[in-house]
Amino acid sequence: MSSAQSPHGELVGALYRDHRAWLLAWLRRNIACAQRAEDLSQDTFVRLLGREQLSAPRQPRAFLAAIAKGLLFDHFRRAALEQAYLAELMLIPEAEQPSPEEQQLILADLQAIDHMLAKLSSKARSAFLLNRLEGLGHADIAERLGVSVPRVRQYLAQGIRQCYIALYGEPT
Repeated sequence: MSSAQSPHGELVGALYRDHRAWLLAWLRRNIACAQRAEDLSQDTFVRLLGREQLSAPRQPRAFLAAIAKGLLFDHFRRAALEQAYLAELMLIPEAEQPSPEEQQLILADLQAIDHMLAKLSSKARSAFLLNRLEGLGHADIAERLGVSVPRVRQYLAQGIRQCYIALYGEPT
C-alpha cells in the first residue's frame, strides 16, 4: 500500500488540500522570497509524510505553522551561517581562498556541525563552543554561564557525545 493510500497519507493529503493556501500565505508574510515560501510550504508537508505516526491535529493551522516555524528558523540559521562564512572568506587574500567546490564542502560541514550543535541546550552549546573555539577552561566557562564546574563538565560531555554521534552514529 503506498503512503498516498494509507490513512497517514490521506491525512497529509487532506491537510495539504485544506490548508496549503493558508500556509503559503502565512509563509509569504514571514519571508520575502516567494520561491522560498513555496519551498518551505512543500517541506512542511514532506516533513509530515516522513513521520512514522500522525494523528489528526485539533488545530491544523497552528500545527502546520509550528512545523513551518521550525523550518523557517532552520532556513534563517543556515542563511546566517552562510553569510558569516562568506564574510570570513572575504578576509582571506583571493589567492589563498579555497576553490568554489571546497567552499561548498566547507559550508556543508559547517551546516552539519551547526545541526549537531542545535541538538544541545543553549548553555551546553555555549559551554562546548567556549571550550573548543575560545579555549576556555571549566572554571571560566562556569563563571561566564553562571553554573557549577561539574555542570560545565556535563555540558562538555553532551557536546562530545553529539560529535561522536555525528561521526559514528548512536552508540550501541
